[in-house]
Amino acid sequence: MELMVDYITSLDGYGAAEGWPGWWGLEGPEYLDWLGEDSAAHRTLLMGANTYRLFHGFAASQTEGVDSLGAVPKIVFSSTLDDPLEWQNSRLIRGDAVEAVRELKETSEHPLSTIGSLSLARSLLTAGLVDRFRVVVFPVITGKTGHERIYDGYPDIALELIETRTFDGGTQLLDYRPRVLDAPLPPGPGSA
Repeated sequence: MELMVDYITSLDGYGAAEGWPGWWGLEGPEYLDWLGEDSAAHRTLLMGANTYRLFHGFAASQTEGVDSLGAVPKIVFSSTLDDPLEWQNSRLIRGDAVEAVRELKETSEHPLSTIGSLSLARSLLTAGLVDRFRVVVFPVITGKTGHERIYDGYPDIALELIETRTFDGGTQLLDYRPRVLDAPLPPGPGSA
């Protein structure tokens, strides 16, 4: 079954920023319509404890674009949370997330997708388990207030573009097939 890493980010690669609202306040109608069309209802969401707490809070407050995630199957990898999890359709898994996801790719009835969960996504990419790497880039730079730099600690990865789209005149969807590299790519044709 396909596994997709799915991020939202500022242009400078931060997953969040102090004092900014969700989606950096730029969740325009085209983007929100796409979220509805791209419904996670056909996927099983994978997340760590911090992302679970954050998104459960968003869903409880009925934040637009997140409120519908209650019906979606969710698997939470954590050693700090306890069963039963409060958010409906959530299952807790303790132990090695990479091995659990390797098994889920063989047994899941739905495609798998991370949501946030930087260290989980990094470990799944490093293990070579990720089939798609999708990023929605919001047109802001949060260098002063940004936190949670997404790509720190990542291996080198080559990305093959499979889809791109612009929402609301500035937010960019970039969808790739990733390939973890053992070494940097050699120079291409025409390079100096």
